[in-house]
Amino acid sequence: MHKLLASAYKEFLLLTRDVGGISILFIMPLVLIVTITLIQDSSFQSIRESKIPILLVDNDKGLVSETIVKGLNDSNIFKVIKLEKEDEAQNLVFKGANQLAIIIPKDLSSDLEKKINQNVEGILSKFGLEETKNLPQESFTAKEVKLYFDPATQFAFKNSVKNEIDKMISKIETQSIYNAFQEQITDDPTESIFETENFISFKEILPKNDDEVIVPNSVQHNVPAWTLFAIFFIIVPLSINMVKEKSQGTFVRLRTNPVSYFTVLGGKTLVYLCVCLIQFVLMLLIGVYLFPAIGLPTLDVSGKLPLLFVVAFFAGLAAIGLGLLLGTIAKTPEQSAPFGATFVVILAALGGVWVPVFVMPQFMQALSNISPMNWGLNAFYDVFLRNSSLIEIVPEITLLFLFFIVTTLIAIVYNEKKNAV
Repeated sequence: MHKLLASAYKEFLLLTRDVGGISILFIMPLVLIVTITLIQDSSFQSIRESKIPILLVDNDKGLVSETIVKGLNDSNIFKVIKLEKEDEAQNLVFKGANQLAIIIPKDLSSDLEKKINQNVEGILSKFGLEETKNLPQESFTAKEVKLYFDPATQFAFKNSVKNEIDKMISKIETQSIYNAFQEQITDDPTESIFETENFISFKEILPKNDDEVIVPNSVQHNVPAWTLFAIFFIIVPLSINMVKEKSQGTFVRLRTNPVSYFTVLGGKTLVYLCVCLIQFVLMLLIGVYLFPAIGLPTLDVSGKLPLLFVVAFFAGLAAIGLGLLLGTIAKTPEQSAPFGATFVVILAALGGVWVPVFVMPQFMQALSNISPMNWGLNAFYDVFLRNSSLIEIVPEITLLFLFFIVTTLIAIVYNEKKNAV
């Protein structure tokens, strides 16, 4: 234990002598998390508050067109801009000035009403409820609601708009059929024969904590995500210090003492684990106190701190294990620094720090499971958003701990074989 503490004290002295380096370790992640969260939160707010302009040419001037316009306005997503000519709307969309134009055909409402009345009368006459009239059946041409999309419009947006308009028109047709039967069967317009309210509806159920609905926001994503990024970025200074020890002869002097390589690595682990936890605490303080002061959502950590520290502890171990392995294998600072920084960025990209995993292609989603940042991020999400218990985050923290054990053992075995040569 004395040797372990002495090794840890040596690492502490190395860190504290480099004031600029230690400042970067703590300050730069804080600047990064504030900047990224401000950018993302502003983007989310602009998406929620802004409306997509839609060009609409109403050749119908009837009930159907009124219902479509009302449905688009009530969605709080679209802003309807009415035009008179189809050619004008088409040119604006195809030039990229607008994403969508809707062209409602002429006589849509009147022809729909006539067709439905004719069909209803035919049905009732077959049941003997309507006097048979030997009148010629009027034929109607199917109507088309034209949709002009900007060629650069995403496929998902096109489908969502088409489905929404199709749903509105189907509802109009169904309502018109009910009204036609109502008029034919009863002379009292106030008498309700058909119940037209929707029988099937949808309700979104979200996780709750003390009867308060928890909805993920930019802060709940960015604090754990960029905390993990900061924690794993310590592999750069850790590996550089180890390489300097080898190049400056410090490591040779350590080998002359009765100290195992495991003890040397243990001292580094203790010091850098404290650095990781300090980084984590600073990130939490930013989320709890600074973010609300600058207009961002508050990070709610009530009742979650013990589990959050558990996740941060094992994430720190995983990062340190990777740093120890890199520092053991690398021969020069020029090898360890660029590789370490680039590798952390790759792990962050795979782990969902920058882009959420669910929007990645299927192959990348499967590949993300190999990133320790993904394990840590899922564990943080379990605590922040799913109110999970310690038992429920055991799989993620177990993976992080095994990653630390495996990387550390590889570093020790590599060092022993290298020195035996």
